[in-house]
Amino acid sequence: MLSGLVIVDKPQGWTSHDVVGRMRRLAGTRKVGHAGTLDPMATGVLVLGINKATRLLTYIVGTSKTYTATIRLGESTITDDAEGDVTETRSAAGVTADAIAGGVAALTGPIQQVPSSVSAIKVNGERSYARVRSGEEVKLAARPVVIHRFDVHAINRLDGGRVVDIDVTVECSSGTYIRALARDLGSALGVGGHLTALRRTQVGPYTIDQARTLEQLAEELEILEMSLAARSLMPNRELSDDETTEISFGRRISAGPGAGTPAAATAENPAAAFAPSGELVALLADSGSFAKPVLVFAPGTGNGGTGQGT
Repeated sequence: MLSGLVIVDKPQGWTSHDVVGRMRRLAGTRKVGHAGTLDPMATGVLVLGINKATRLLTYIVGTSKTYTATIRLGESTITDDAEGDVTETRSAAGVTADAIAGGVAALTGPIQQVPSSVSAIKVNGERSYARVRSGEEVKLAARPVVIHRFDVHAINRLDGGRVVDIDVTVECSSGTYIRALARDLGSALGVGGHLTALRRTQVGPYTIDQARTLEQLAEELEILEMSLAARSLMPNRELSDDETTEISFGRRISAGPGAGTPAAATAENPAAAFAPSGELVALLADSGSFAKPVLVFAPGTGNGGTGQGT
């Protein structure tokens, strides 16, 4: 059974679900999932798992992301991006480069971010965006996120300076809304703001250089085999033949070299364990002097096997 990751360069106008549907047809299987959505307006890296590789997606969702984006100052929209109606305009002609730098600095590092109300977050079982579209006013709670990097590359003044477009790169923790950053930067500068372009260039270890368009994938379905995908995603542990046998049956083995330290493998952040052949055998968590399997893949199958989680 074909299993692995596919790194897609999502086209503009497609939902993440649209891309999953297309991949199901290309791969000839219903078992396809994604590791974190992209808004229809956005393009770039969307990581898909096929068949048994869907079991790796949980560990990809929480990784850091990198984006290139354009923020427009001087206009606010209902969605905080270019897909929504403009709700307010204020001239940004008086906004200086120093003011922009200060606003960006204030939004860098650990921050509390209120997600866009037009988002997929559920409120009492219903998507926030559905409540907003029905006319309800939705106020979401702030959540902690980390902006590792917020770099300004260009400042372009348009329409006589009435609006200002800022080209940026943002590296951030999982759960960050780039359009909320645009909104908050505009609010802090007193002129409003929204996102006009967004491209995701990296998800964890997977980059835009690895991504292929749907047209390219229709011609040749490039799949990152599970062992290679896990090697770049997690700490690695090389097993002996005896350890491979024990783990393949779901039994414990001795703890890894990081046991008892902050580098210890955990159920949330496991180590990828490989047989002497290089095949992915299991995901391991350290517990005391032992390492126990979080997820076991059957031996003898280079695509991840048919083992059961333990």
